[in-house]
Order: sequence, then structure tokens, then C-alpha cells
Amino acid sequence: MNTNSNVYTVVYTTVIVVIVAAVLAFVSQSLKPMQEANEKAETISQILTAAQFGEKEHWQEIGNAATIKFFNENIANEQAVVSPSTLKALNYKIKEGSVDEAELPYYEFKNGISVIPVYGAGLWGPVWGFIAFDTDYQTIVGAYFDHESETPGLGGKIKDDPAFRALFQGKKVDFEDADMPFEIVKNGTAKGLDMTSKVDAISGATMTSNGLNDAIGNWLKQYVSALKAAQALAAQSAAADTVAVAIENVEE
Repeated sequence: MNTNSNVYTVVYTTVIVVIVAAVLAFVSQSLKPMQEANEKAETISQILTAAQFGEKEHWQEIGNAATIKFFNENIANEQAVVSPSTLKALNYKIKEGSVDEAELPYYEFKNGISVIPVYGAGLWGPVWGFIAFDTDYQTIVGAYFDHESETPGLGGKIKDDPAFRALFQGKKVDFEDADMPFEIVKNGTAKGLDMTSKVDAISGATMTSNGLNDAIGNWLKQYVSALKAAQALAAQSAAADTVAVAIENVEE
């Protein structure tokens, strides 16, 4: 074959392209299980951090296998670990009003702590995270947030600043406020607002704070009825236990 001809050039180029494409496809498929395991472990580490089982750095230190093992040993309900891409799809459904309650991820641990996800849009890209509730299903025990491309030192603080996440601890969701059961507000403390169901926004990161506020509000509204029902059921169970103990003491 004439190596200087156009036909040779086209054939040679085509063969090279096919070979490179095949190699890339093979590598992609080979790495896919590892990538999925990394994504699962990362999501689990965020859930566990929100639920106060340990700091994010701890889960990174012990590795994927140990993190997933801890999660499996402590989760009480059968709930698939959802990735940010899945949360993104669910977020579209929430905005459209077409999401089914059964589709919403809900993690309940054996110690009674429950965790729900949130997802929305920040300034430069998506923001998401997890909020954990105490056994009363209303008091927040912890939260963890992440982002794709918020500004370091400003919007990026939703992930990087432990002080911001700590603001959520001890706060309560307002079950009676159907429009905004929880808020991130600008200078709420300085203004003397009732901060029971609010935290202060990050200074200098208005758009990111607003985006996270909308994400929390939109997702919390999907869970309020379930959280209230769980709270009522827990109260009934506690009352029944109290009566049972009282009867037992009388019989003795």
C-alpha cells in the first residue's frame, strides 16, 4: 500500500481512532466499579458525619470498605445510598410537583437518628447535603453540606467551615410553617429574630446561602408530614412504655 496516499491516511487514522476508543472504553468499564464504590463511600461518609457518628476526616482515614461496613451495621432501614446525580433527578421532580414520597431517600439508624438529603443550586453549581434529626424527629443533631464549584472562603464554607454546620445543631424544624419549615437568614441573630428554626447565612456568600436555603426548604417540605407522623408514633410508643412500667410497679 502506498503510505503516501490519501486512502492510507484515512485507513490508518480510522484504525488508530478505533483502537484508542476501544482502550478508553475498556479502561472506563474497568474503573467503573471503583468509581461507584468511591462515590458510595463518599455519600455514606457525609450521611454519617451529619448523624454525628464521626467527623468527615475519620471516614476518609479508615477507607471505603470500613466506612461502608459501619454504615451497613448501623442502618436500621433498607435504603439505597443515593448519589448527587440521583438527588438532582429527584430535585427536578420536586420542583415539578411530581415526586412520589416513596422515592425520597430516608435513612434511619439503630440509635434512633434519622437523616434526609437536600439538593439545590448554589451560585456556580449544585449544592447538596444531609440533615440529621434526633429521636423526636424534629430537633437537628447535625448537618453536612457539599458543593460542586462554590467560591473557596465564601460559598465554599458550607462544606469547609465546621462552625457553619454547627449552627444547625439543636435547631428545630417548624412543622407548622408549611412554606418555610427552616430558614437560612441574613444577620438573623443580630436582628434579634427568633432563631429556633433559623441559622445565620454566611457573610459574603448571599447567593450560595440563598441556594442552600431553598434546597433545605424545598426538600424539608417533602418530609414534614412523614416526620410529624414518626414523631406522633414515637410519642405513643413512649406513653405506652410509661403505662406498662407503671402497671408493672403496681403489680409488684
